[in-house]
Amino acid sequence: MDILVQVLLLVGGIAGVALGASWLVDSASRIAARLGISELVIGLTVVAFGTSAPELAVSVLAALKGSGDISVGNVVGSNIVNVTIILGAIAMIRPFSTPHNIVKRDGPVMIIVSAVLGLMLFDASLGRLESVVLLAIFAAYLGYFFWKKEAPDDTTPVSPMRRFDPLLLLVSLGLVIGASHVMVDAAVTIASRAGVSQWVIGSTIVAFGTSVPEFATSLLAVLKKRNALSLGNLIGSNIFNIVFILGIAGTIHPLSVALSSRIDVAIMVGIAVVVFVMAVTSRRISRLEGAVLFLLGVAQWVWGYMR
Repeated sequence: MDILVQVLLLVGGIAGVALGASWLVDSASRIAARLGISELVIGLTVVAFGTSAPELAVSVLAALKGSGDISVGNVVGSNIVNVTIILGAIAMIRPFSTPHNIVKRDGPVMIIVSAVLGLMLFDASLGRLESVVLLAIFAAYLGYFFWKKEAPDDTTPVSPMRRFDPLLLLVSLGLVIGASHVMVDAAVTIASRAGVSQWVIGSTIVAFGTSVPEFATSLLAVLKKRNALSLGNLIGSNIFNIVFILGIAGTIHPLSVALSSRIDVAIMVGIAVVVFVMAVTSRRISRLEGAVLFLLGVAQWVWGYMR
């Protein structure tokens, strides 16, 4: 009976995270648009940061509880889900072109930071010094956008900022953090009582739950033909998840993970390369390529959960 309660808490926590992140993205996007930032930059920074809020809350809270496997597994699993299941599903619904800047600049950055994380986790740990290096990369990446500000496209609709958006931003952030706390506690309890490793729980169930905002945001953006915002959100989220979220979590508390994490991190790097090659070769993600990514993601998710 107690395990059923924990499952319900896990599901409720995921739902709370998704709802809070949705409010967070909407309010943050309206505030950013009011400041005159381009659609691509909004996708790569503000929206990516907003949809990564669940991963941030979960990974930091897990780090504080000493659950390194859930903290790191959540990020690695979310990154794989973002560019396989989510990107693949969206491309199958509506194939879309890939913006030049993402192909030239942000795709390689995603591959590089993924590989850097792989090297750092080779000894199955992420120390404070390594985490500070990740935060330095994040600061340089974010500083680039301030240095080279891109003007908004004339065709980009600017939603008017509402008076209560700053308050909504704070309330939604609180909901994300609170729901994430419930989700982490439930996930750890389920893992310990069901004999499933925390890495598996973190890299599958929790990772899939925290990726819900990315899916909802990117799908809506593609349906509205805002390709830059959609792909920028996914690529930006993957970069932020590694350099900012794990940088913060590892600085707060050094993280230790299972040796099996090497396999998942290698898969994350490999899939990042595959997505980049798809984007470069035809400057678009077709339905067939979307189907390949989707099947890769499902296969990895099922294999990870069953092992």
